[in-house]
Amino acid sequence: MPSANPFQQDGSPTRLSDSHQGLLSQQSIRQHPGYSPTPSMTPSMSPSISEKYTLSADPLAWGGDQNSAEPDDYLHNPDPRRDRKNDRGGTILTARGLMNLGCIFILAAALITLFAGYPIITYARKHQQGTAGAYNLGGINATGQIPLMESKRGLIDPDTPKAAYTRKGMDGQDYELVFSDEFNLDGRTFYPGDDPYWEAVDLHYWGTNNLEWYSPRQVTTQGGSLHVTLDDVQSHNLKYEGSMLSTWNKFCFTGGYLVANISLPGSSDVWGLWPAFWMMGNLGRAGYGASLDGMWPYSYDSCDVGTLNNQSFHAGETGQYPATATTDGDWAYDYSISYLLGQRLSRCTCEGEDHPGPFHSDGSYVGRSAPEIDVLEAQVDQSSKTGHLSMSGQFAPFNSFYLYDNATENAWFTYPDEDEPNGYHGSVFQQSVSGVIKTNQHCYQFSGDCFDTYGTEYTPGNDGVIRWSVHEEERWGMRAAAVGPDDKMEISQRPVPYEPMYILLNQGISENFGEVAYDLLQFPSIMKVDWIRVYQPIGKRNIGCDPPEYPTAAYIARHPEAYANPNLTTWEHYGAPLPKNALLHQDDATCAKALATAPKNLLGL
Repeated sequence: MPSANPFQQDGSPTRLSDSHQGLLSQQSIRQHPGYSPTPSMTPSMSPSISEKYTLSADPLAWGGDQNSAEPDDYLHNPDPRRDRKNDRGGTILTARGLMNLGCIFILAAALITLFAGYPIITYARKHQQGTAGAYNLGGINATGQIPLMESKRGLIDPDTPKAAYTRKGMDGQDYELVFSDEFNLDGRTFYPGDDPYWEAVDLHYWGTNNLEWYSPRQVTTQGGSLHVTLDDVQSHNLKYEGSMLSTWNKFCFTGGYLVANISLPGSSDVWGLWPAFWMMGNLGRAGYGASLDGMWPYSYDSCDVGTLNNQSFHAGETGQYPATATTDGDWAYDYSISYLLGQRLSRCTCEGEDHPGPFHSDGSYVGRSAPEIDVLEAQVDQSSKTGHLSMSGQFAPFNSFYLYDNATENAWFTYPDEDEPNGYHGSVFQQSVSGVIKTNQHCYQFSGDCFDTYGTEYTPGNDGVIRWSVHEEERWGMRAAAVGPDDKMEISQRPVPYEPMYILLNQGISENFGEVAYDLLQFPSIMKVDWIRVYQPIGKRNIGCDPPEYPTAAYIARHPEAYANPNLTTWEHYGAPLPKNALLHQDDATCAKALATAPKNLLGL
């Protein structure tokens, strides 16, 4: 081994390698002949710690044996055979590895929950999610898609002026916009699947003996407005072709203000057209008779004779009950009060029957139906050749002789010298509460073609109210008390509709609505709609066709053909059984809850 002497013969220090410099002891320096301690190197009275424990650079000097095996030699001596598993990288799937990963995942989840989950959860708990009038939460459809049109609009059309986003209601409340369509995009079509909110039907509206076929090709947008057209062209063996557009099962609302800016079709002095702007409950689809049978125009939530076929019992030898059911009705039908099927989904429905629900606290079903409120049906008075509107609500069951209570507190007109109650009150198929309202005679297609606004504001309930407006001014109104209980007919209150309502626009022609001046009518007859808007009181938004309080989706899904086949004219034709009515099955145990709500005088009949 080389000498450990750190000095050259001339007394200068020899340069040592780094590995040797650290091992050089002060003892070896002192033993060199040229060593002369400086004052700082003067030995202390006792050896220092470094002196006491400094080891020689030679392991042999302190008993080390480099040739003997040591316990940790395997860490420094690779063995390909022994280490082949580790050389391939090993595995983390050990108990310790999994515990480490688990801790990392838990920490990551905790951090995500703290900084992302907590704000989302807090927001979700404070903000109730809605369907925005569509199929599911957030306004998505059944496949999770959000409906967008080419103009990229949602429930509120971006072309709607900001000034129109709020209004003061006729009831004094502040209202906010919940739906609008400005129809500014030309060339829109409304065949099934074309539009997220609107769809035109392709059928004959046989229920009112219409003379036209309704076709989707007669509805489009042009010049910044919707065109709802009736033309004298042959279609499906009928002389005319018209159009009906609706938001059925796409957009509905419950309570609020429905308004549109419209130029009425034809002329203000020529009669025979039947344009309409109206709403109906989502459980009935206009033009699809099976869905409407036993549903339209009911608005009823009581279990009594008002729910029965022909609005009466057949009480054996005593005849019809009540007796007024055959004396206080329509003279054209031998004074029978009603030819309706009876309320198919009534409060009298027995437990376990096919009913959309919900239930009252007493276990009986809530009465369900497809009520109708008409914003307008345009008509022309033949004697004065003046244009008017029928602005109305349709109800069932019916008052004696279809007469509603028109006391001043129940029905009123803003201009009684100009507007008046409609002389038509109903028939065996409907009771009508209607006001005849004079229009701006220039706001017709061939009489000036100006636009005017027509609207209906309503509050649902047994104490509800309906108000009709022209040019944003209330023209007439009614309270639910106008169609309150009728002791003569033994029926109860008919509420202003609770049902989710959808919007309809149509133009047809039928002698059921009045005489037709065939020789004077001009075609094509076009009802132009500049825009449609729906408002609801601020903080009381209730939109959607399947609200939890009045669901419709599951029931419609159980009976798809009744809502999709216009050739099925009745529920019997559709082929499904009628739900059992407790008044007709008084001995059935499943009818006990419903029967408990019925008048006592009906028990045992």
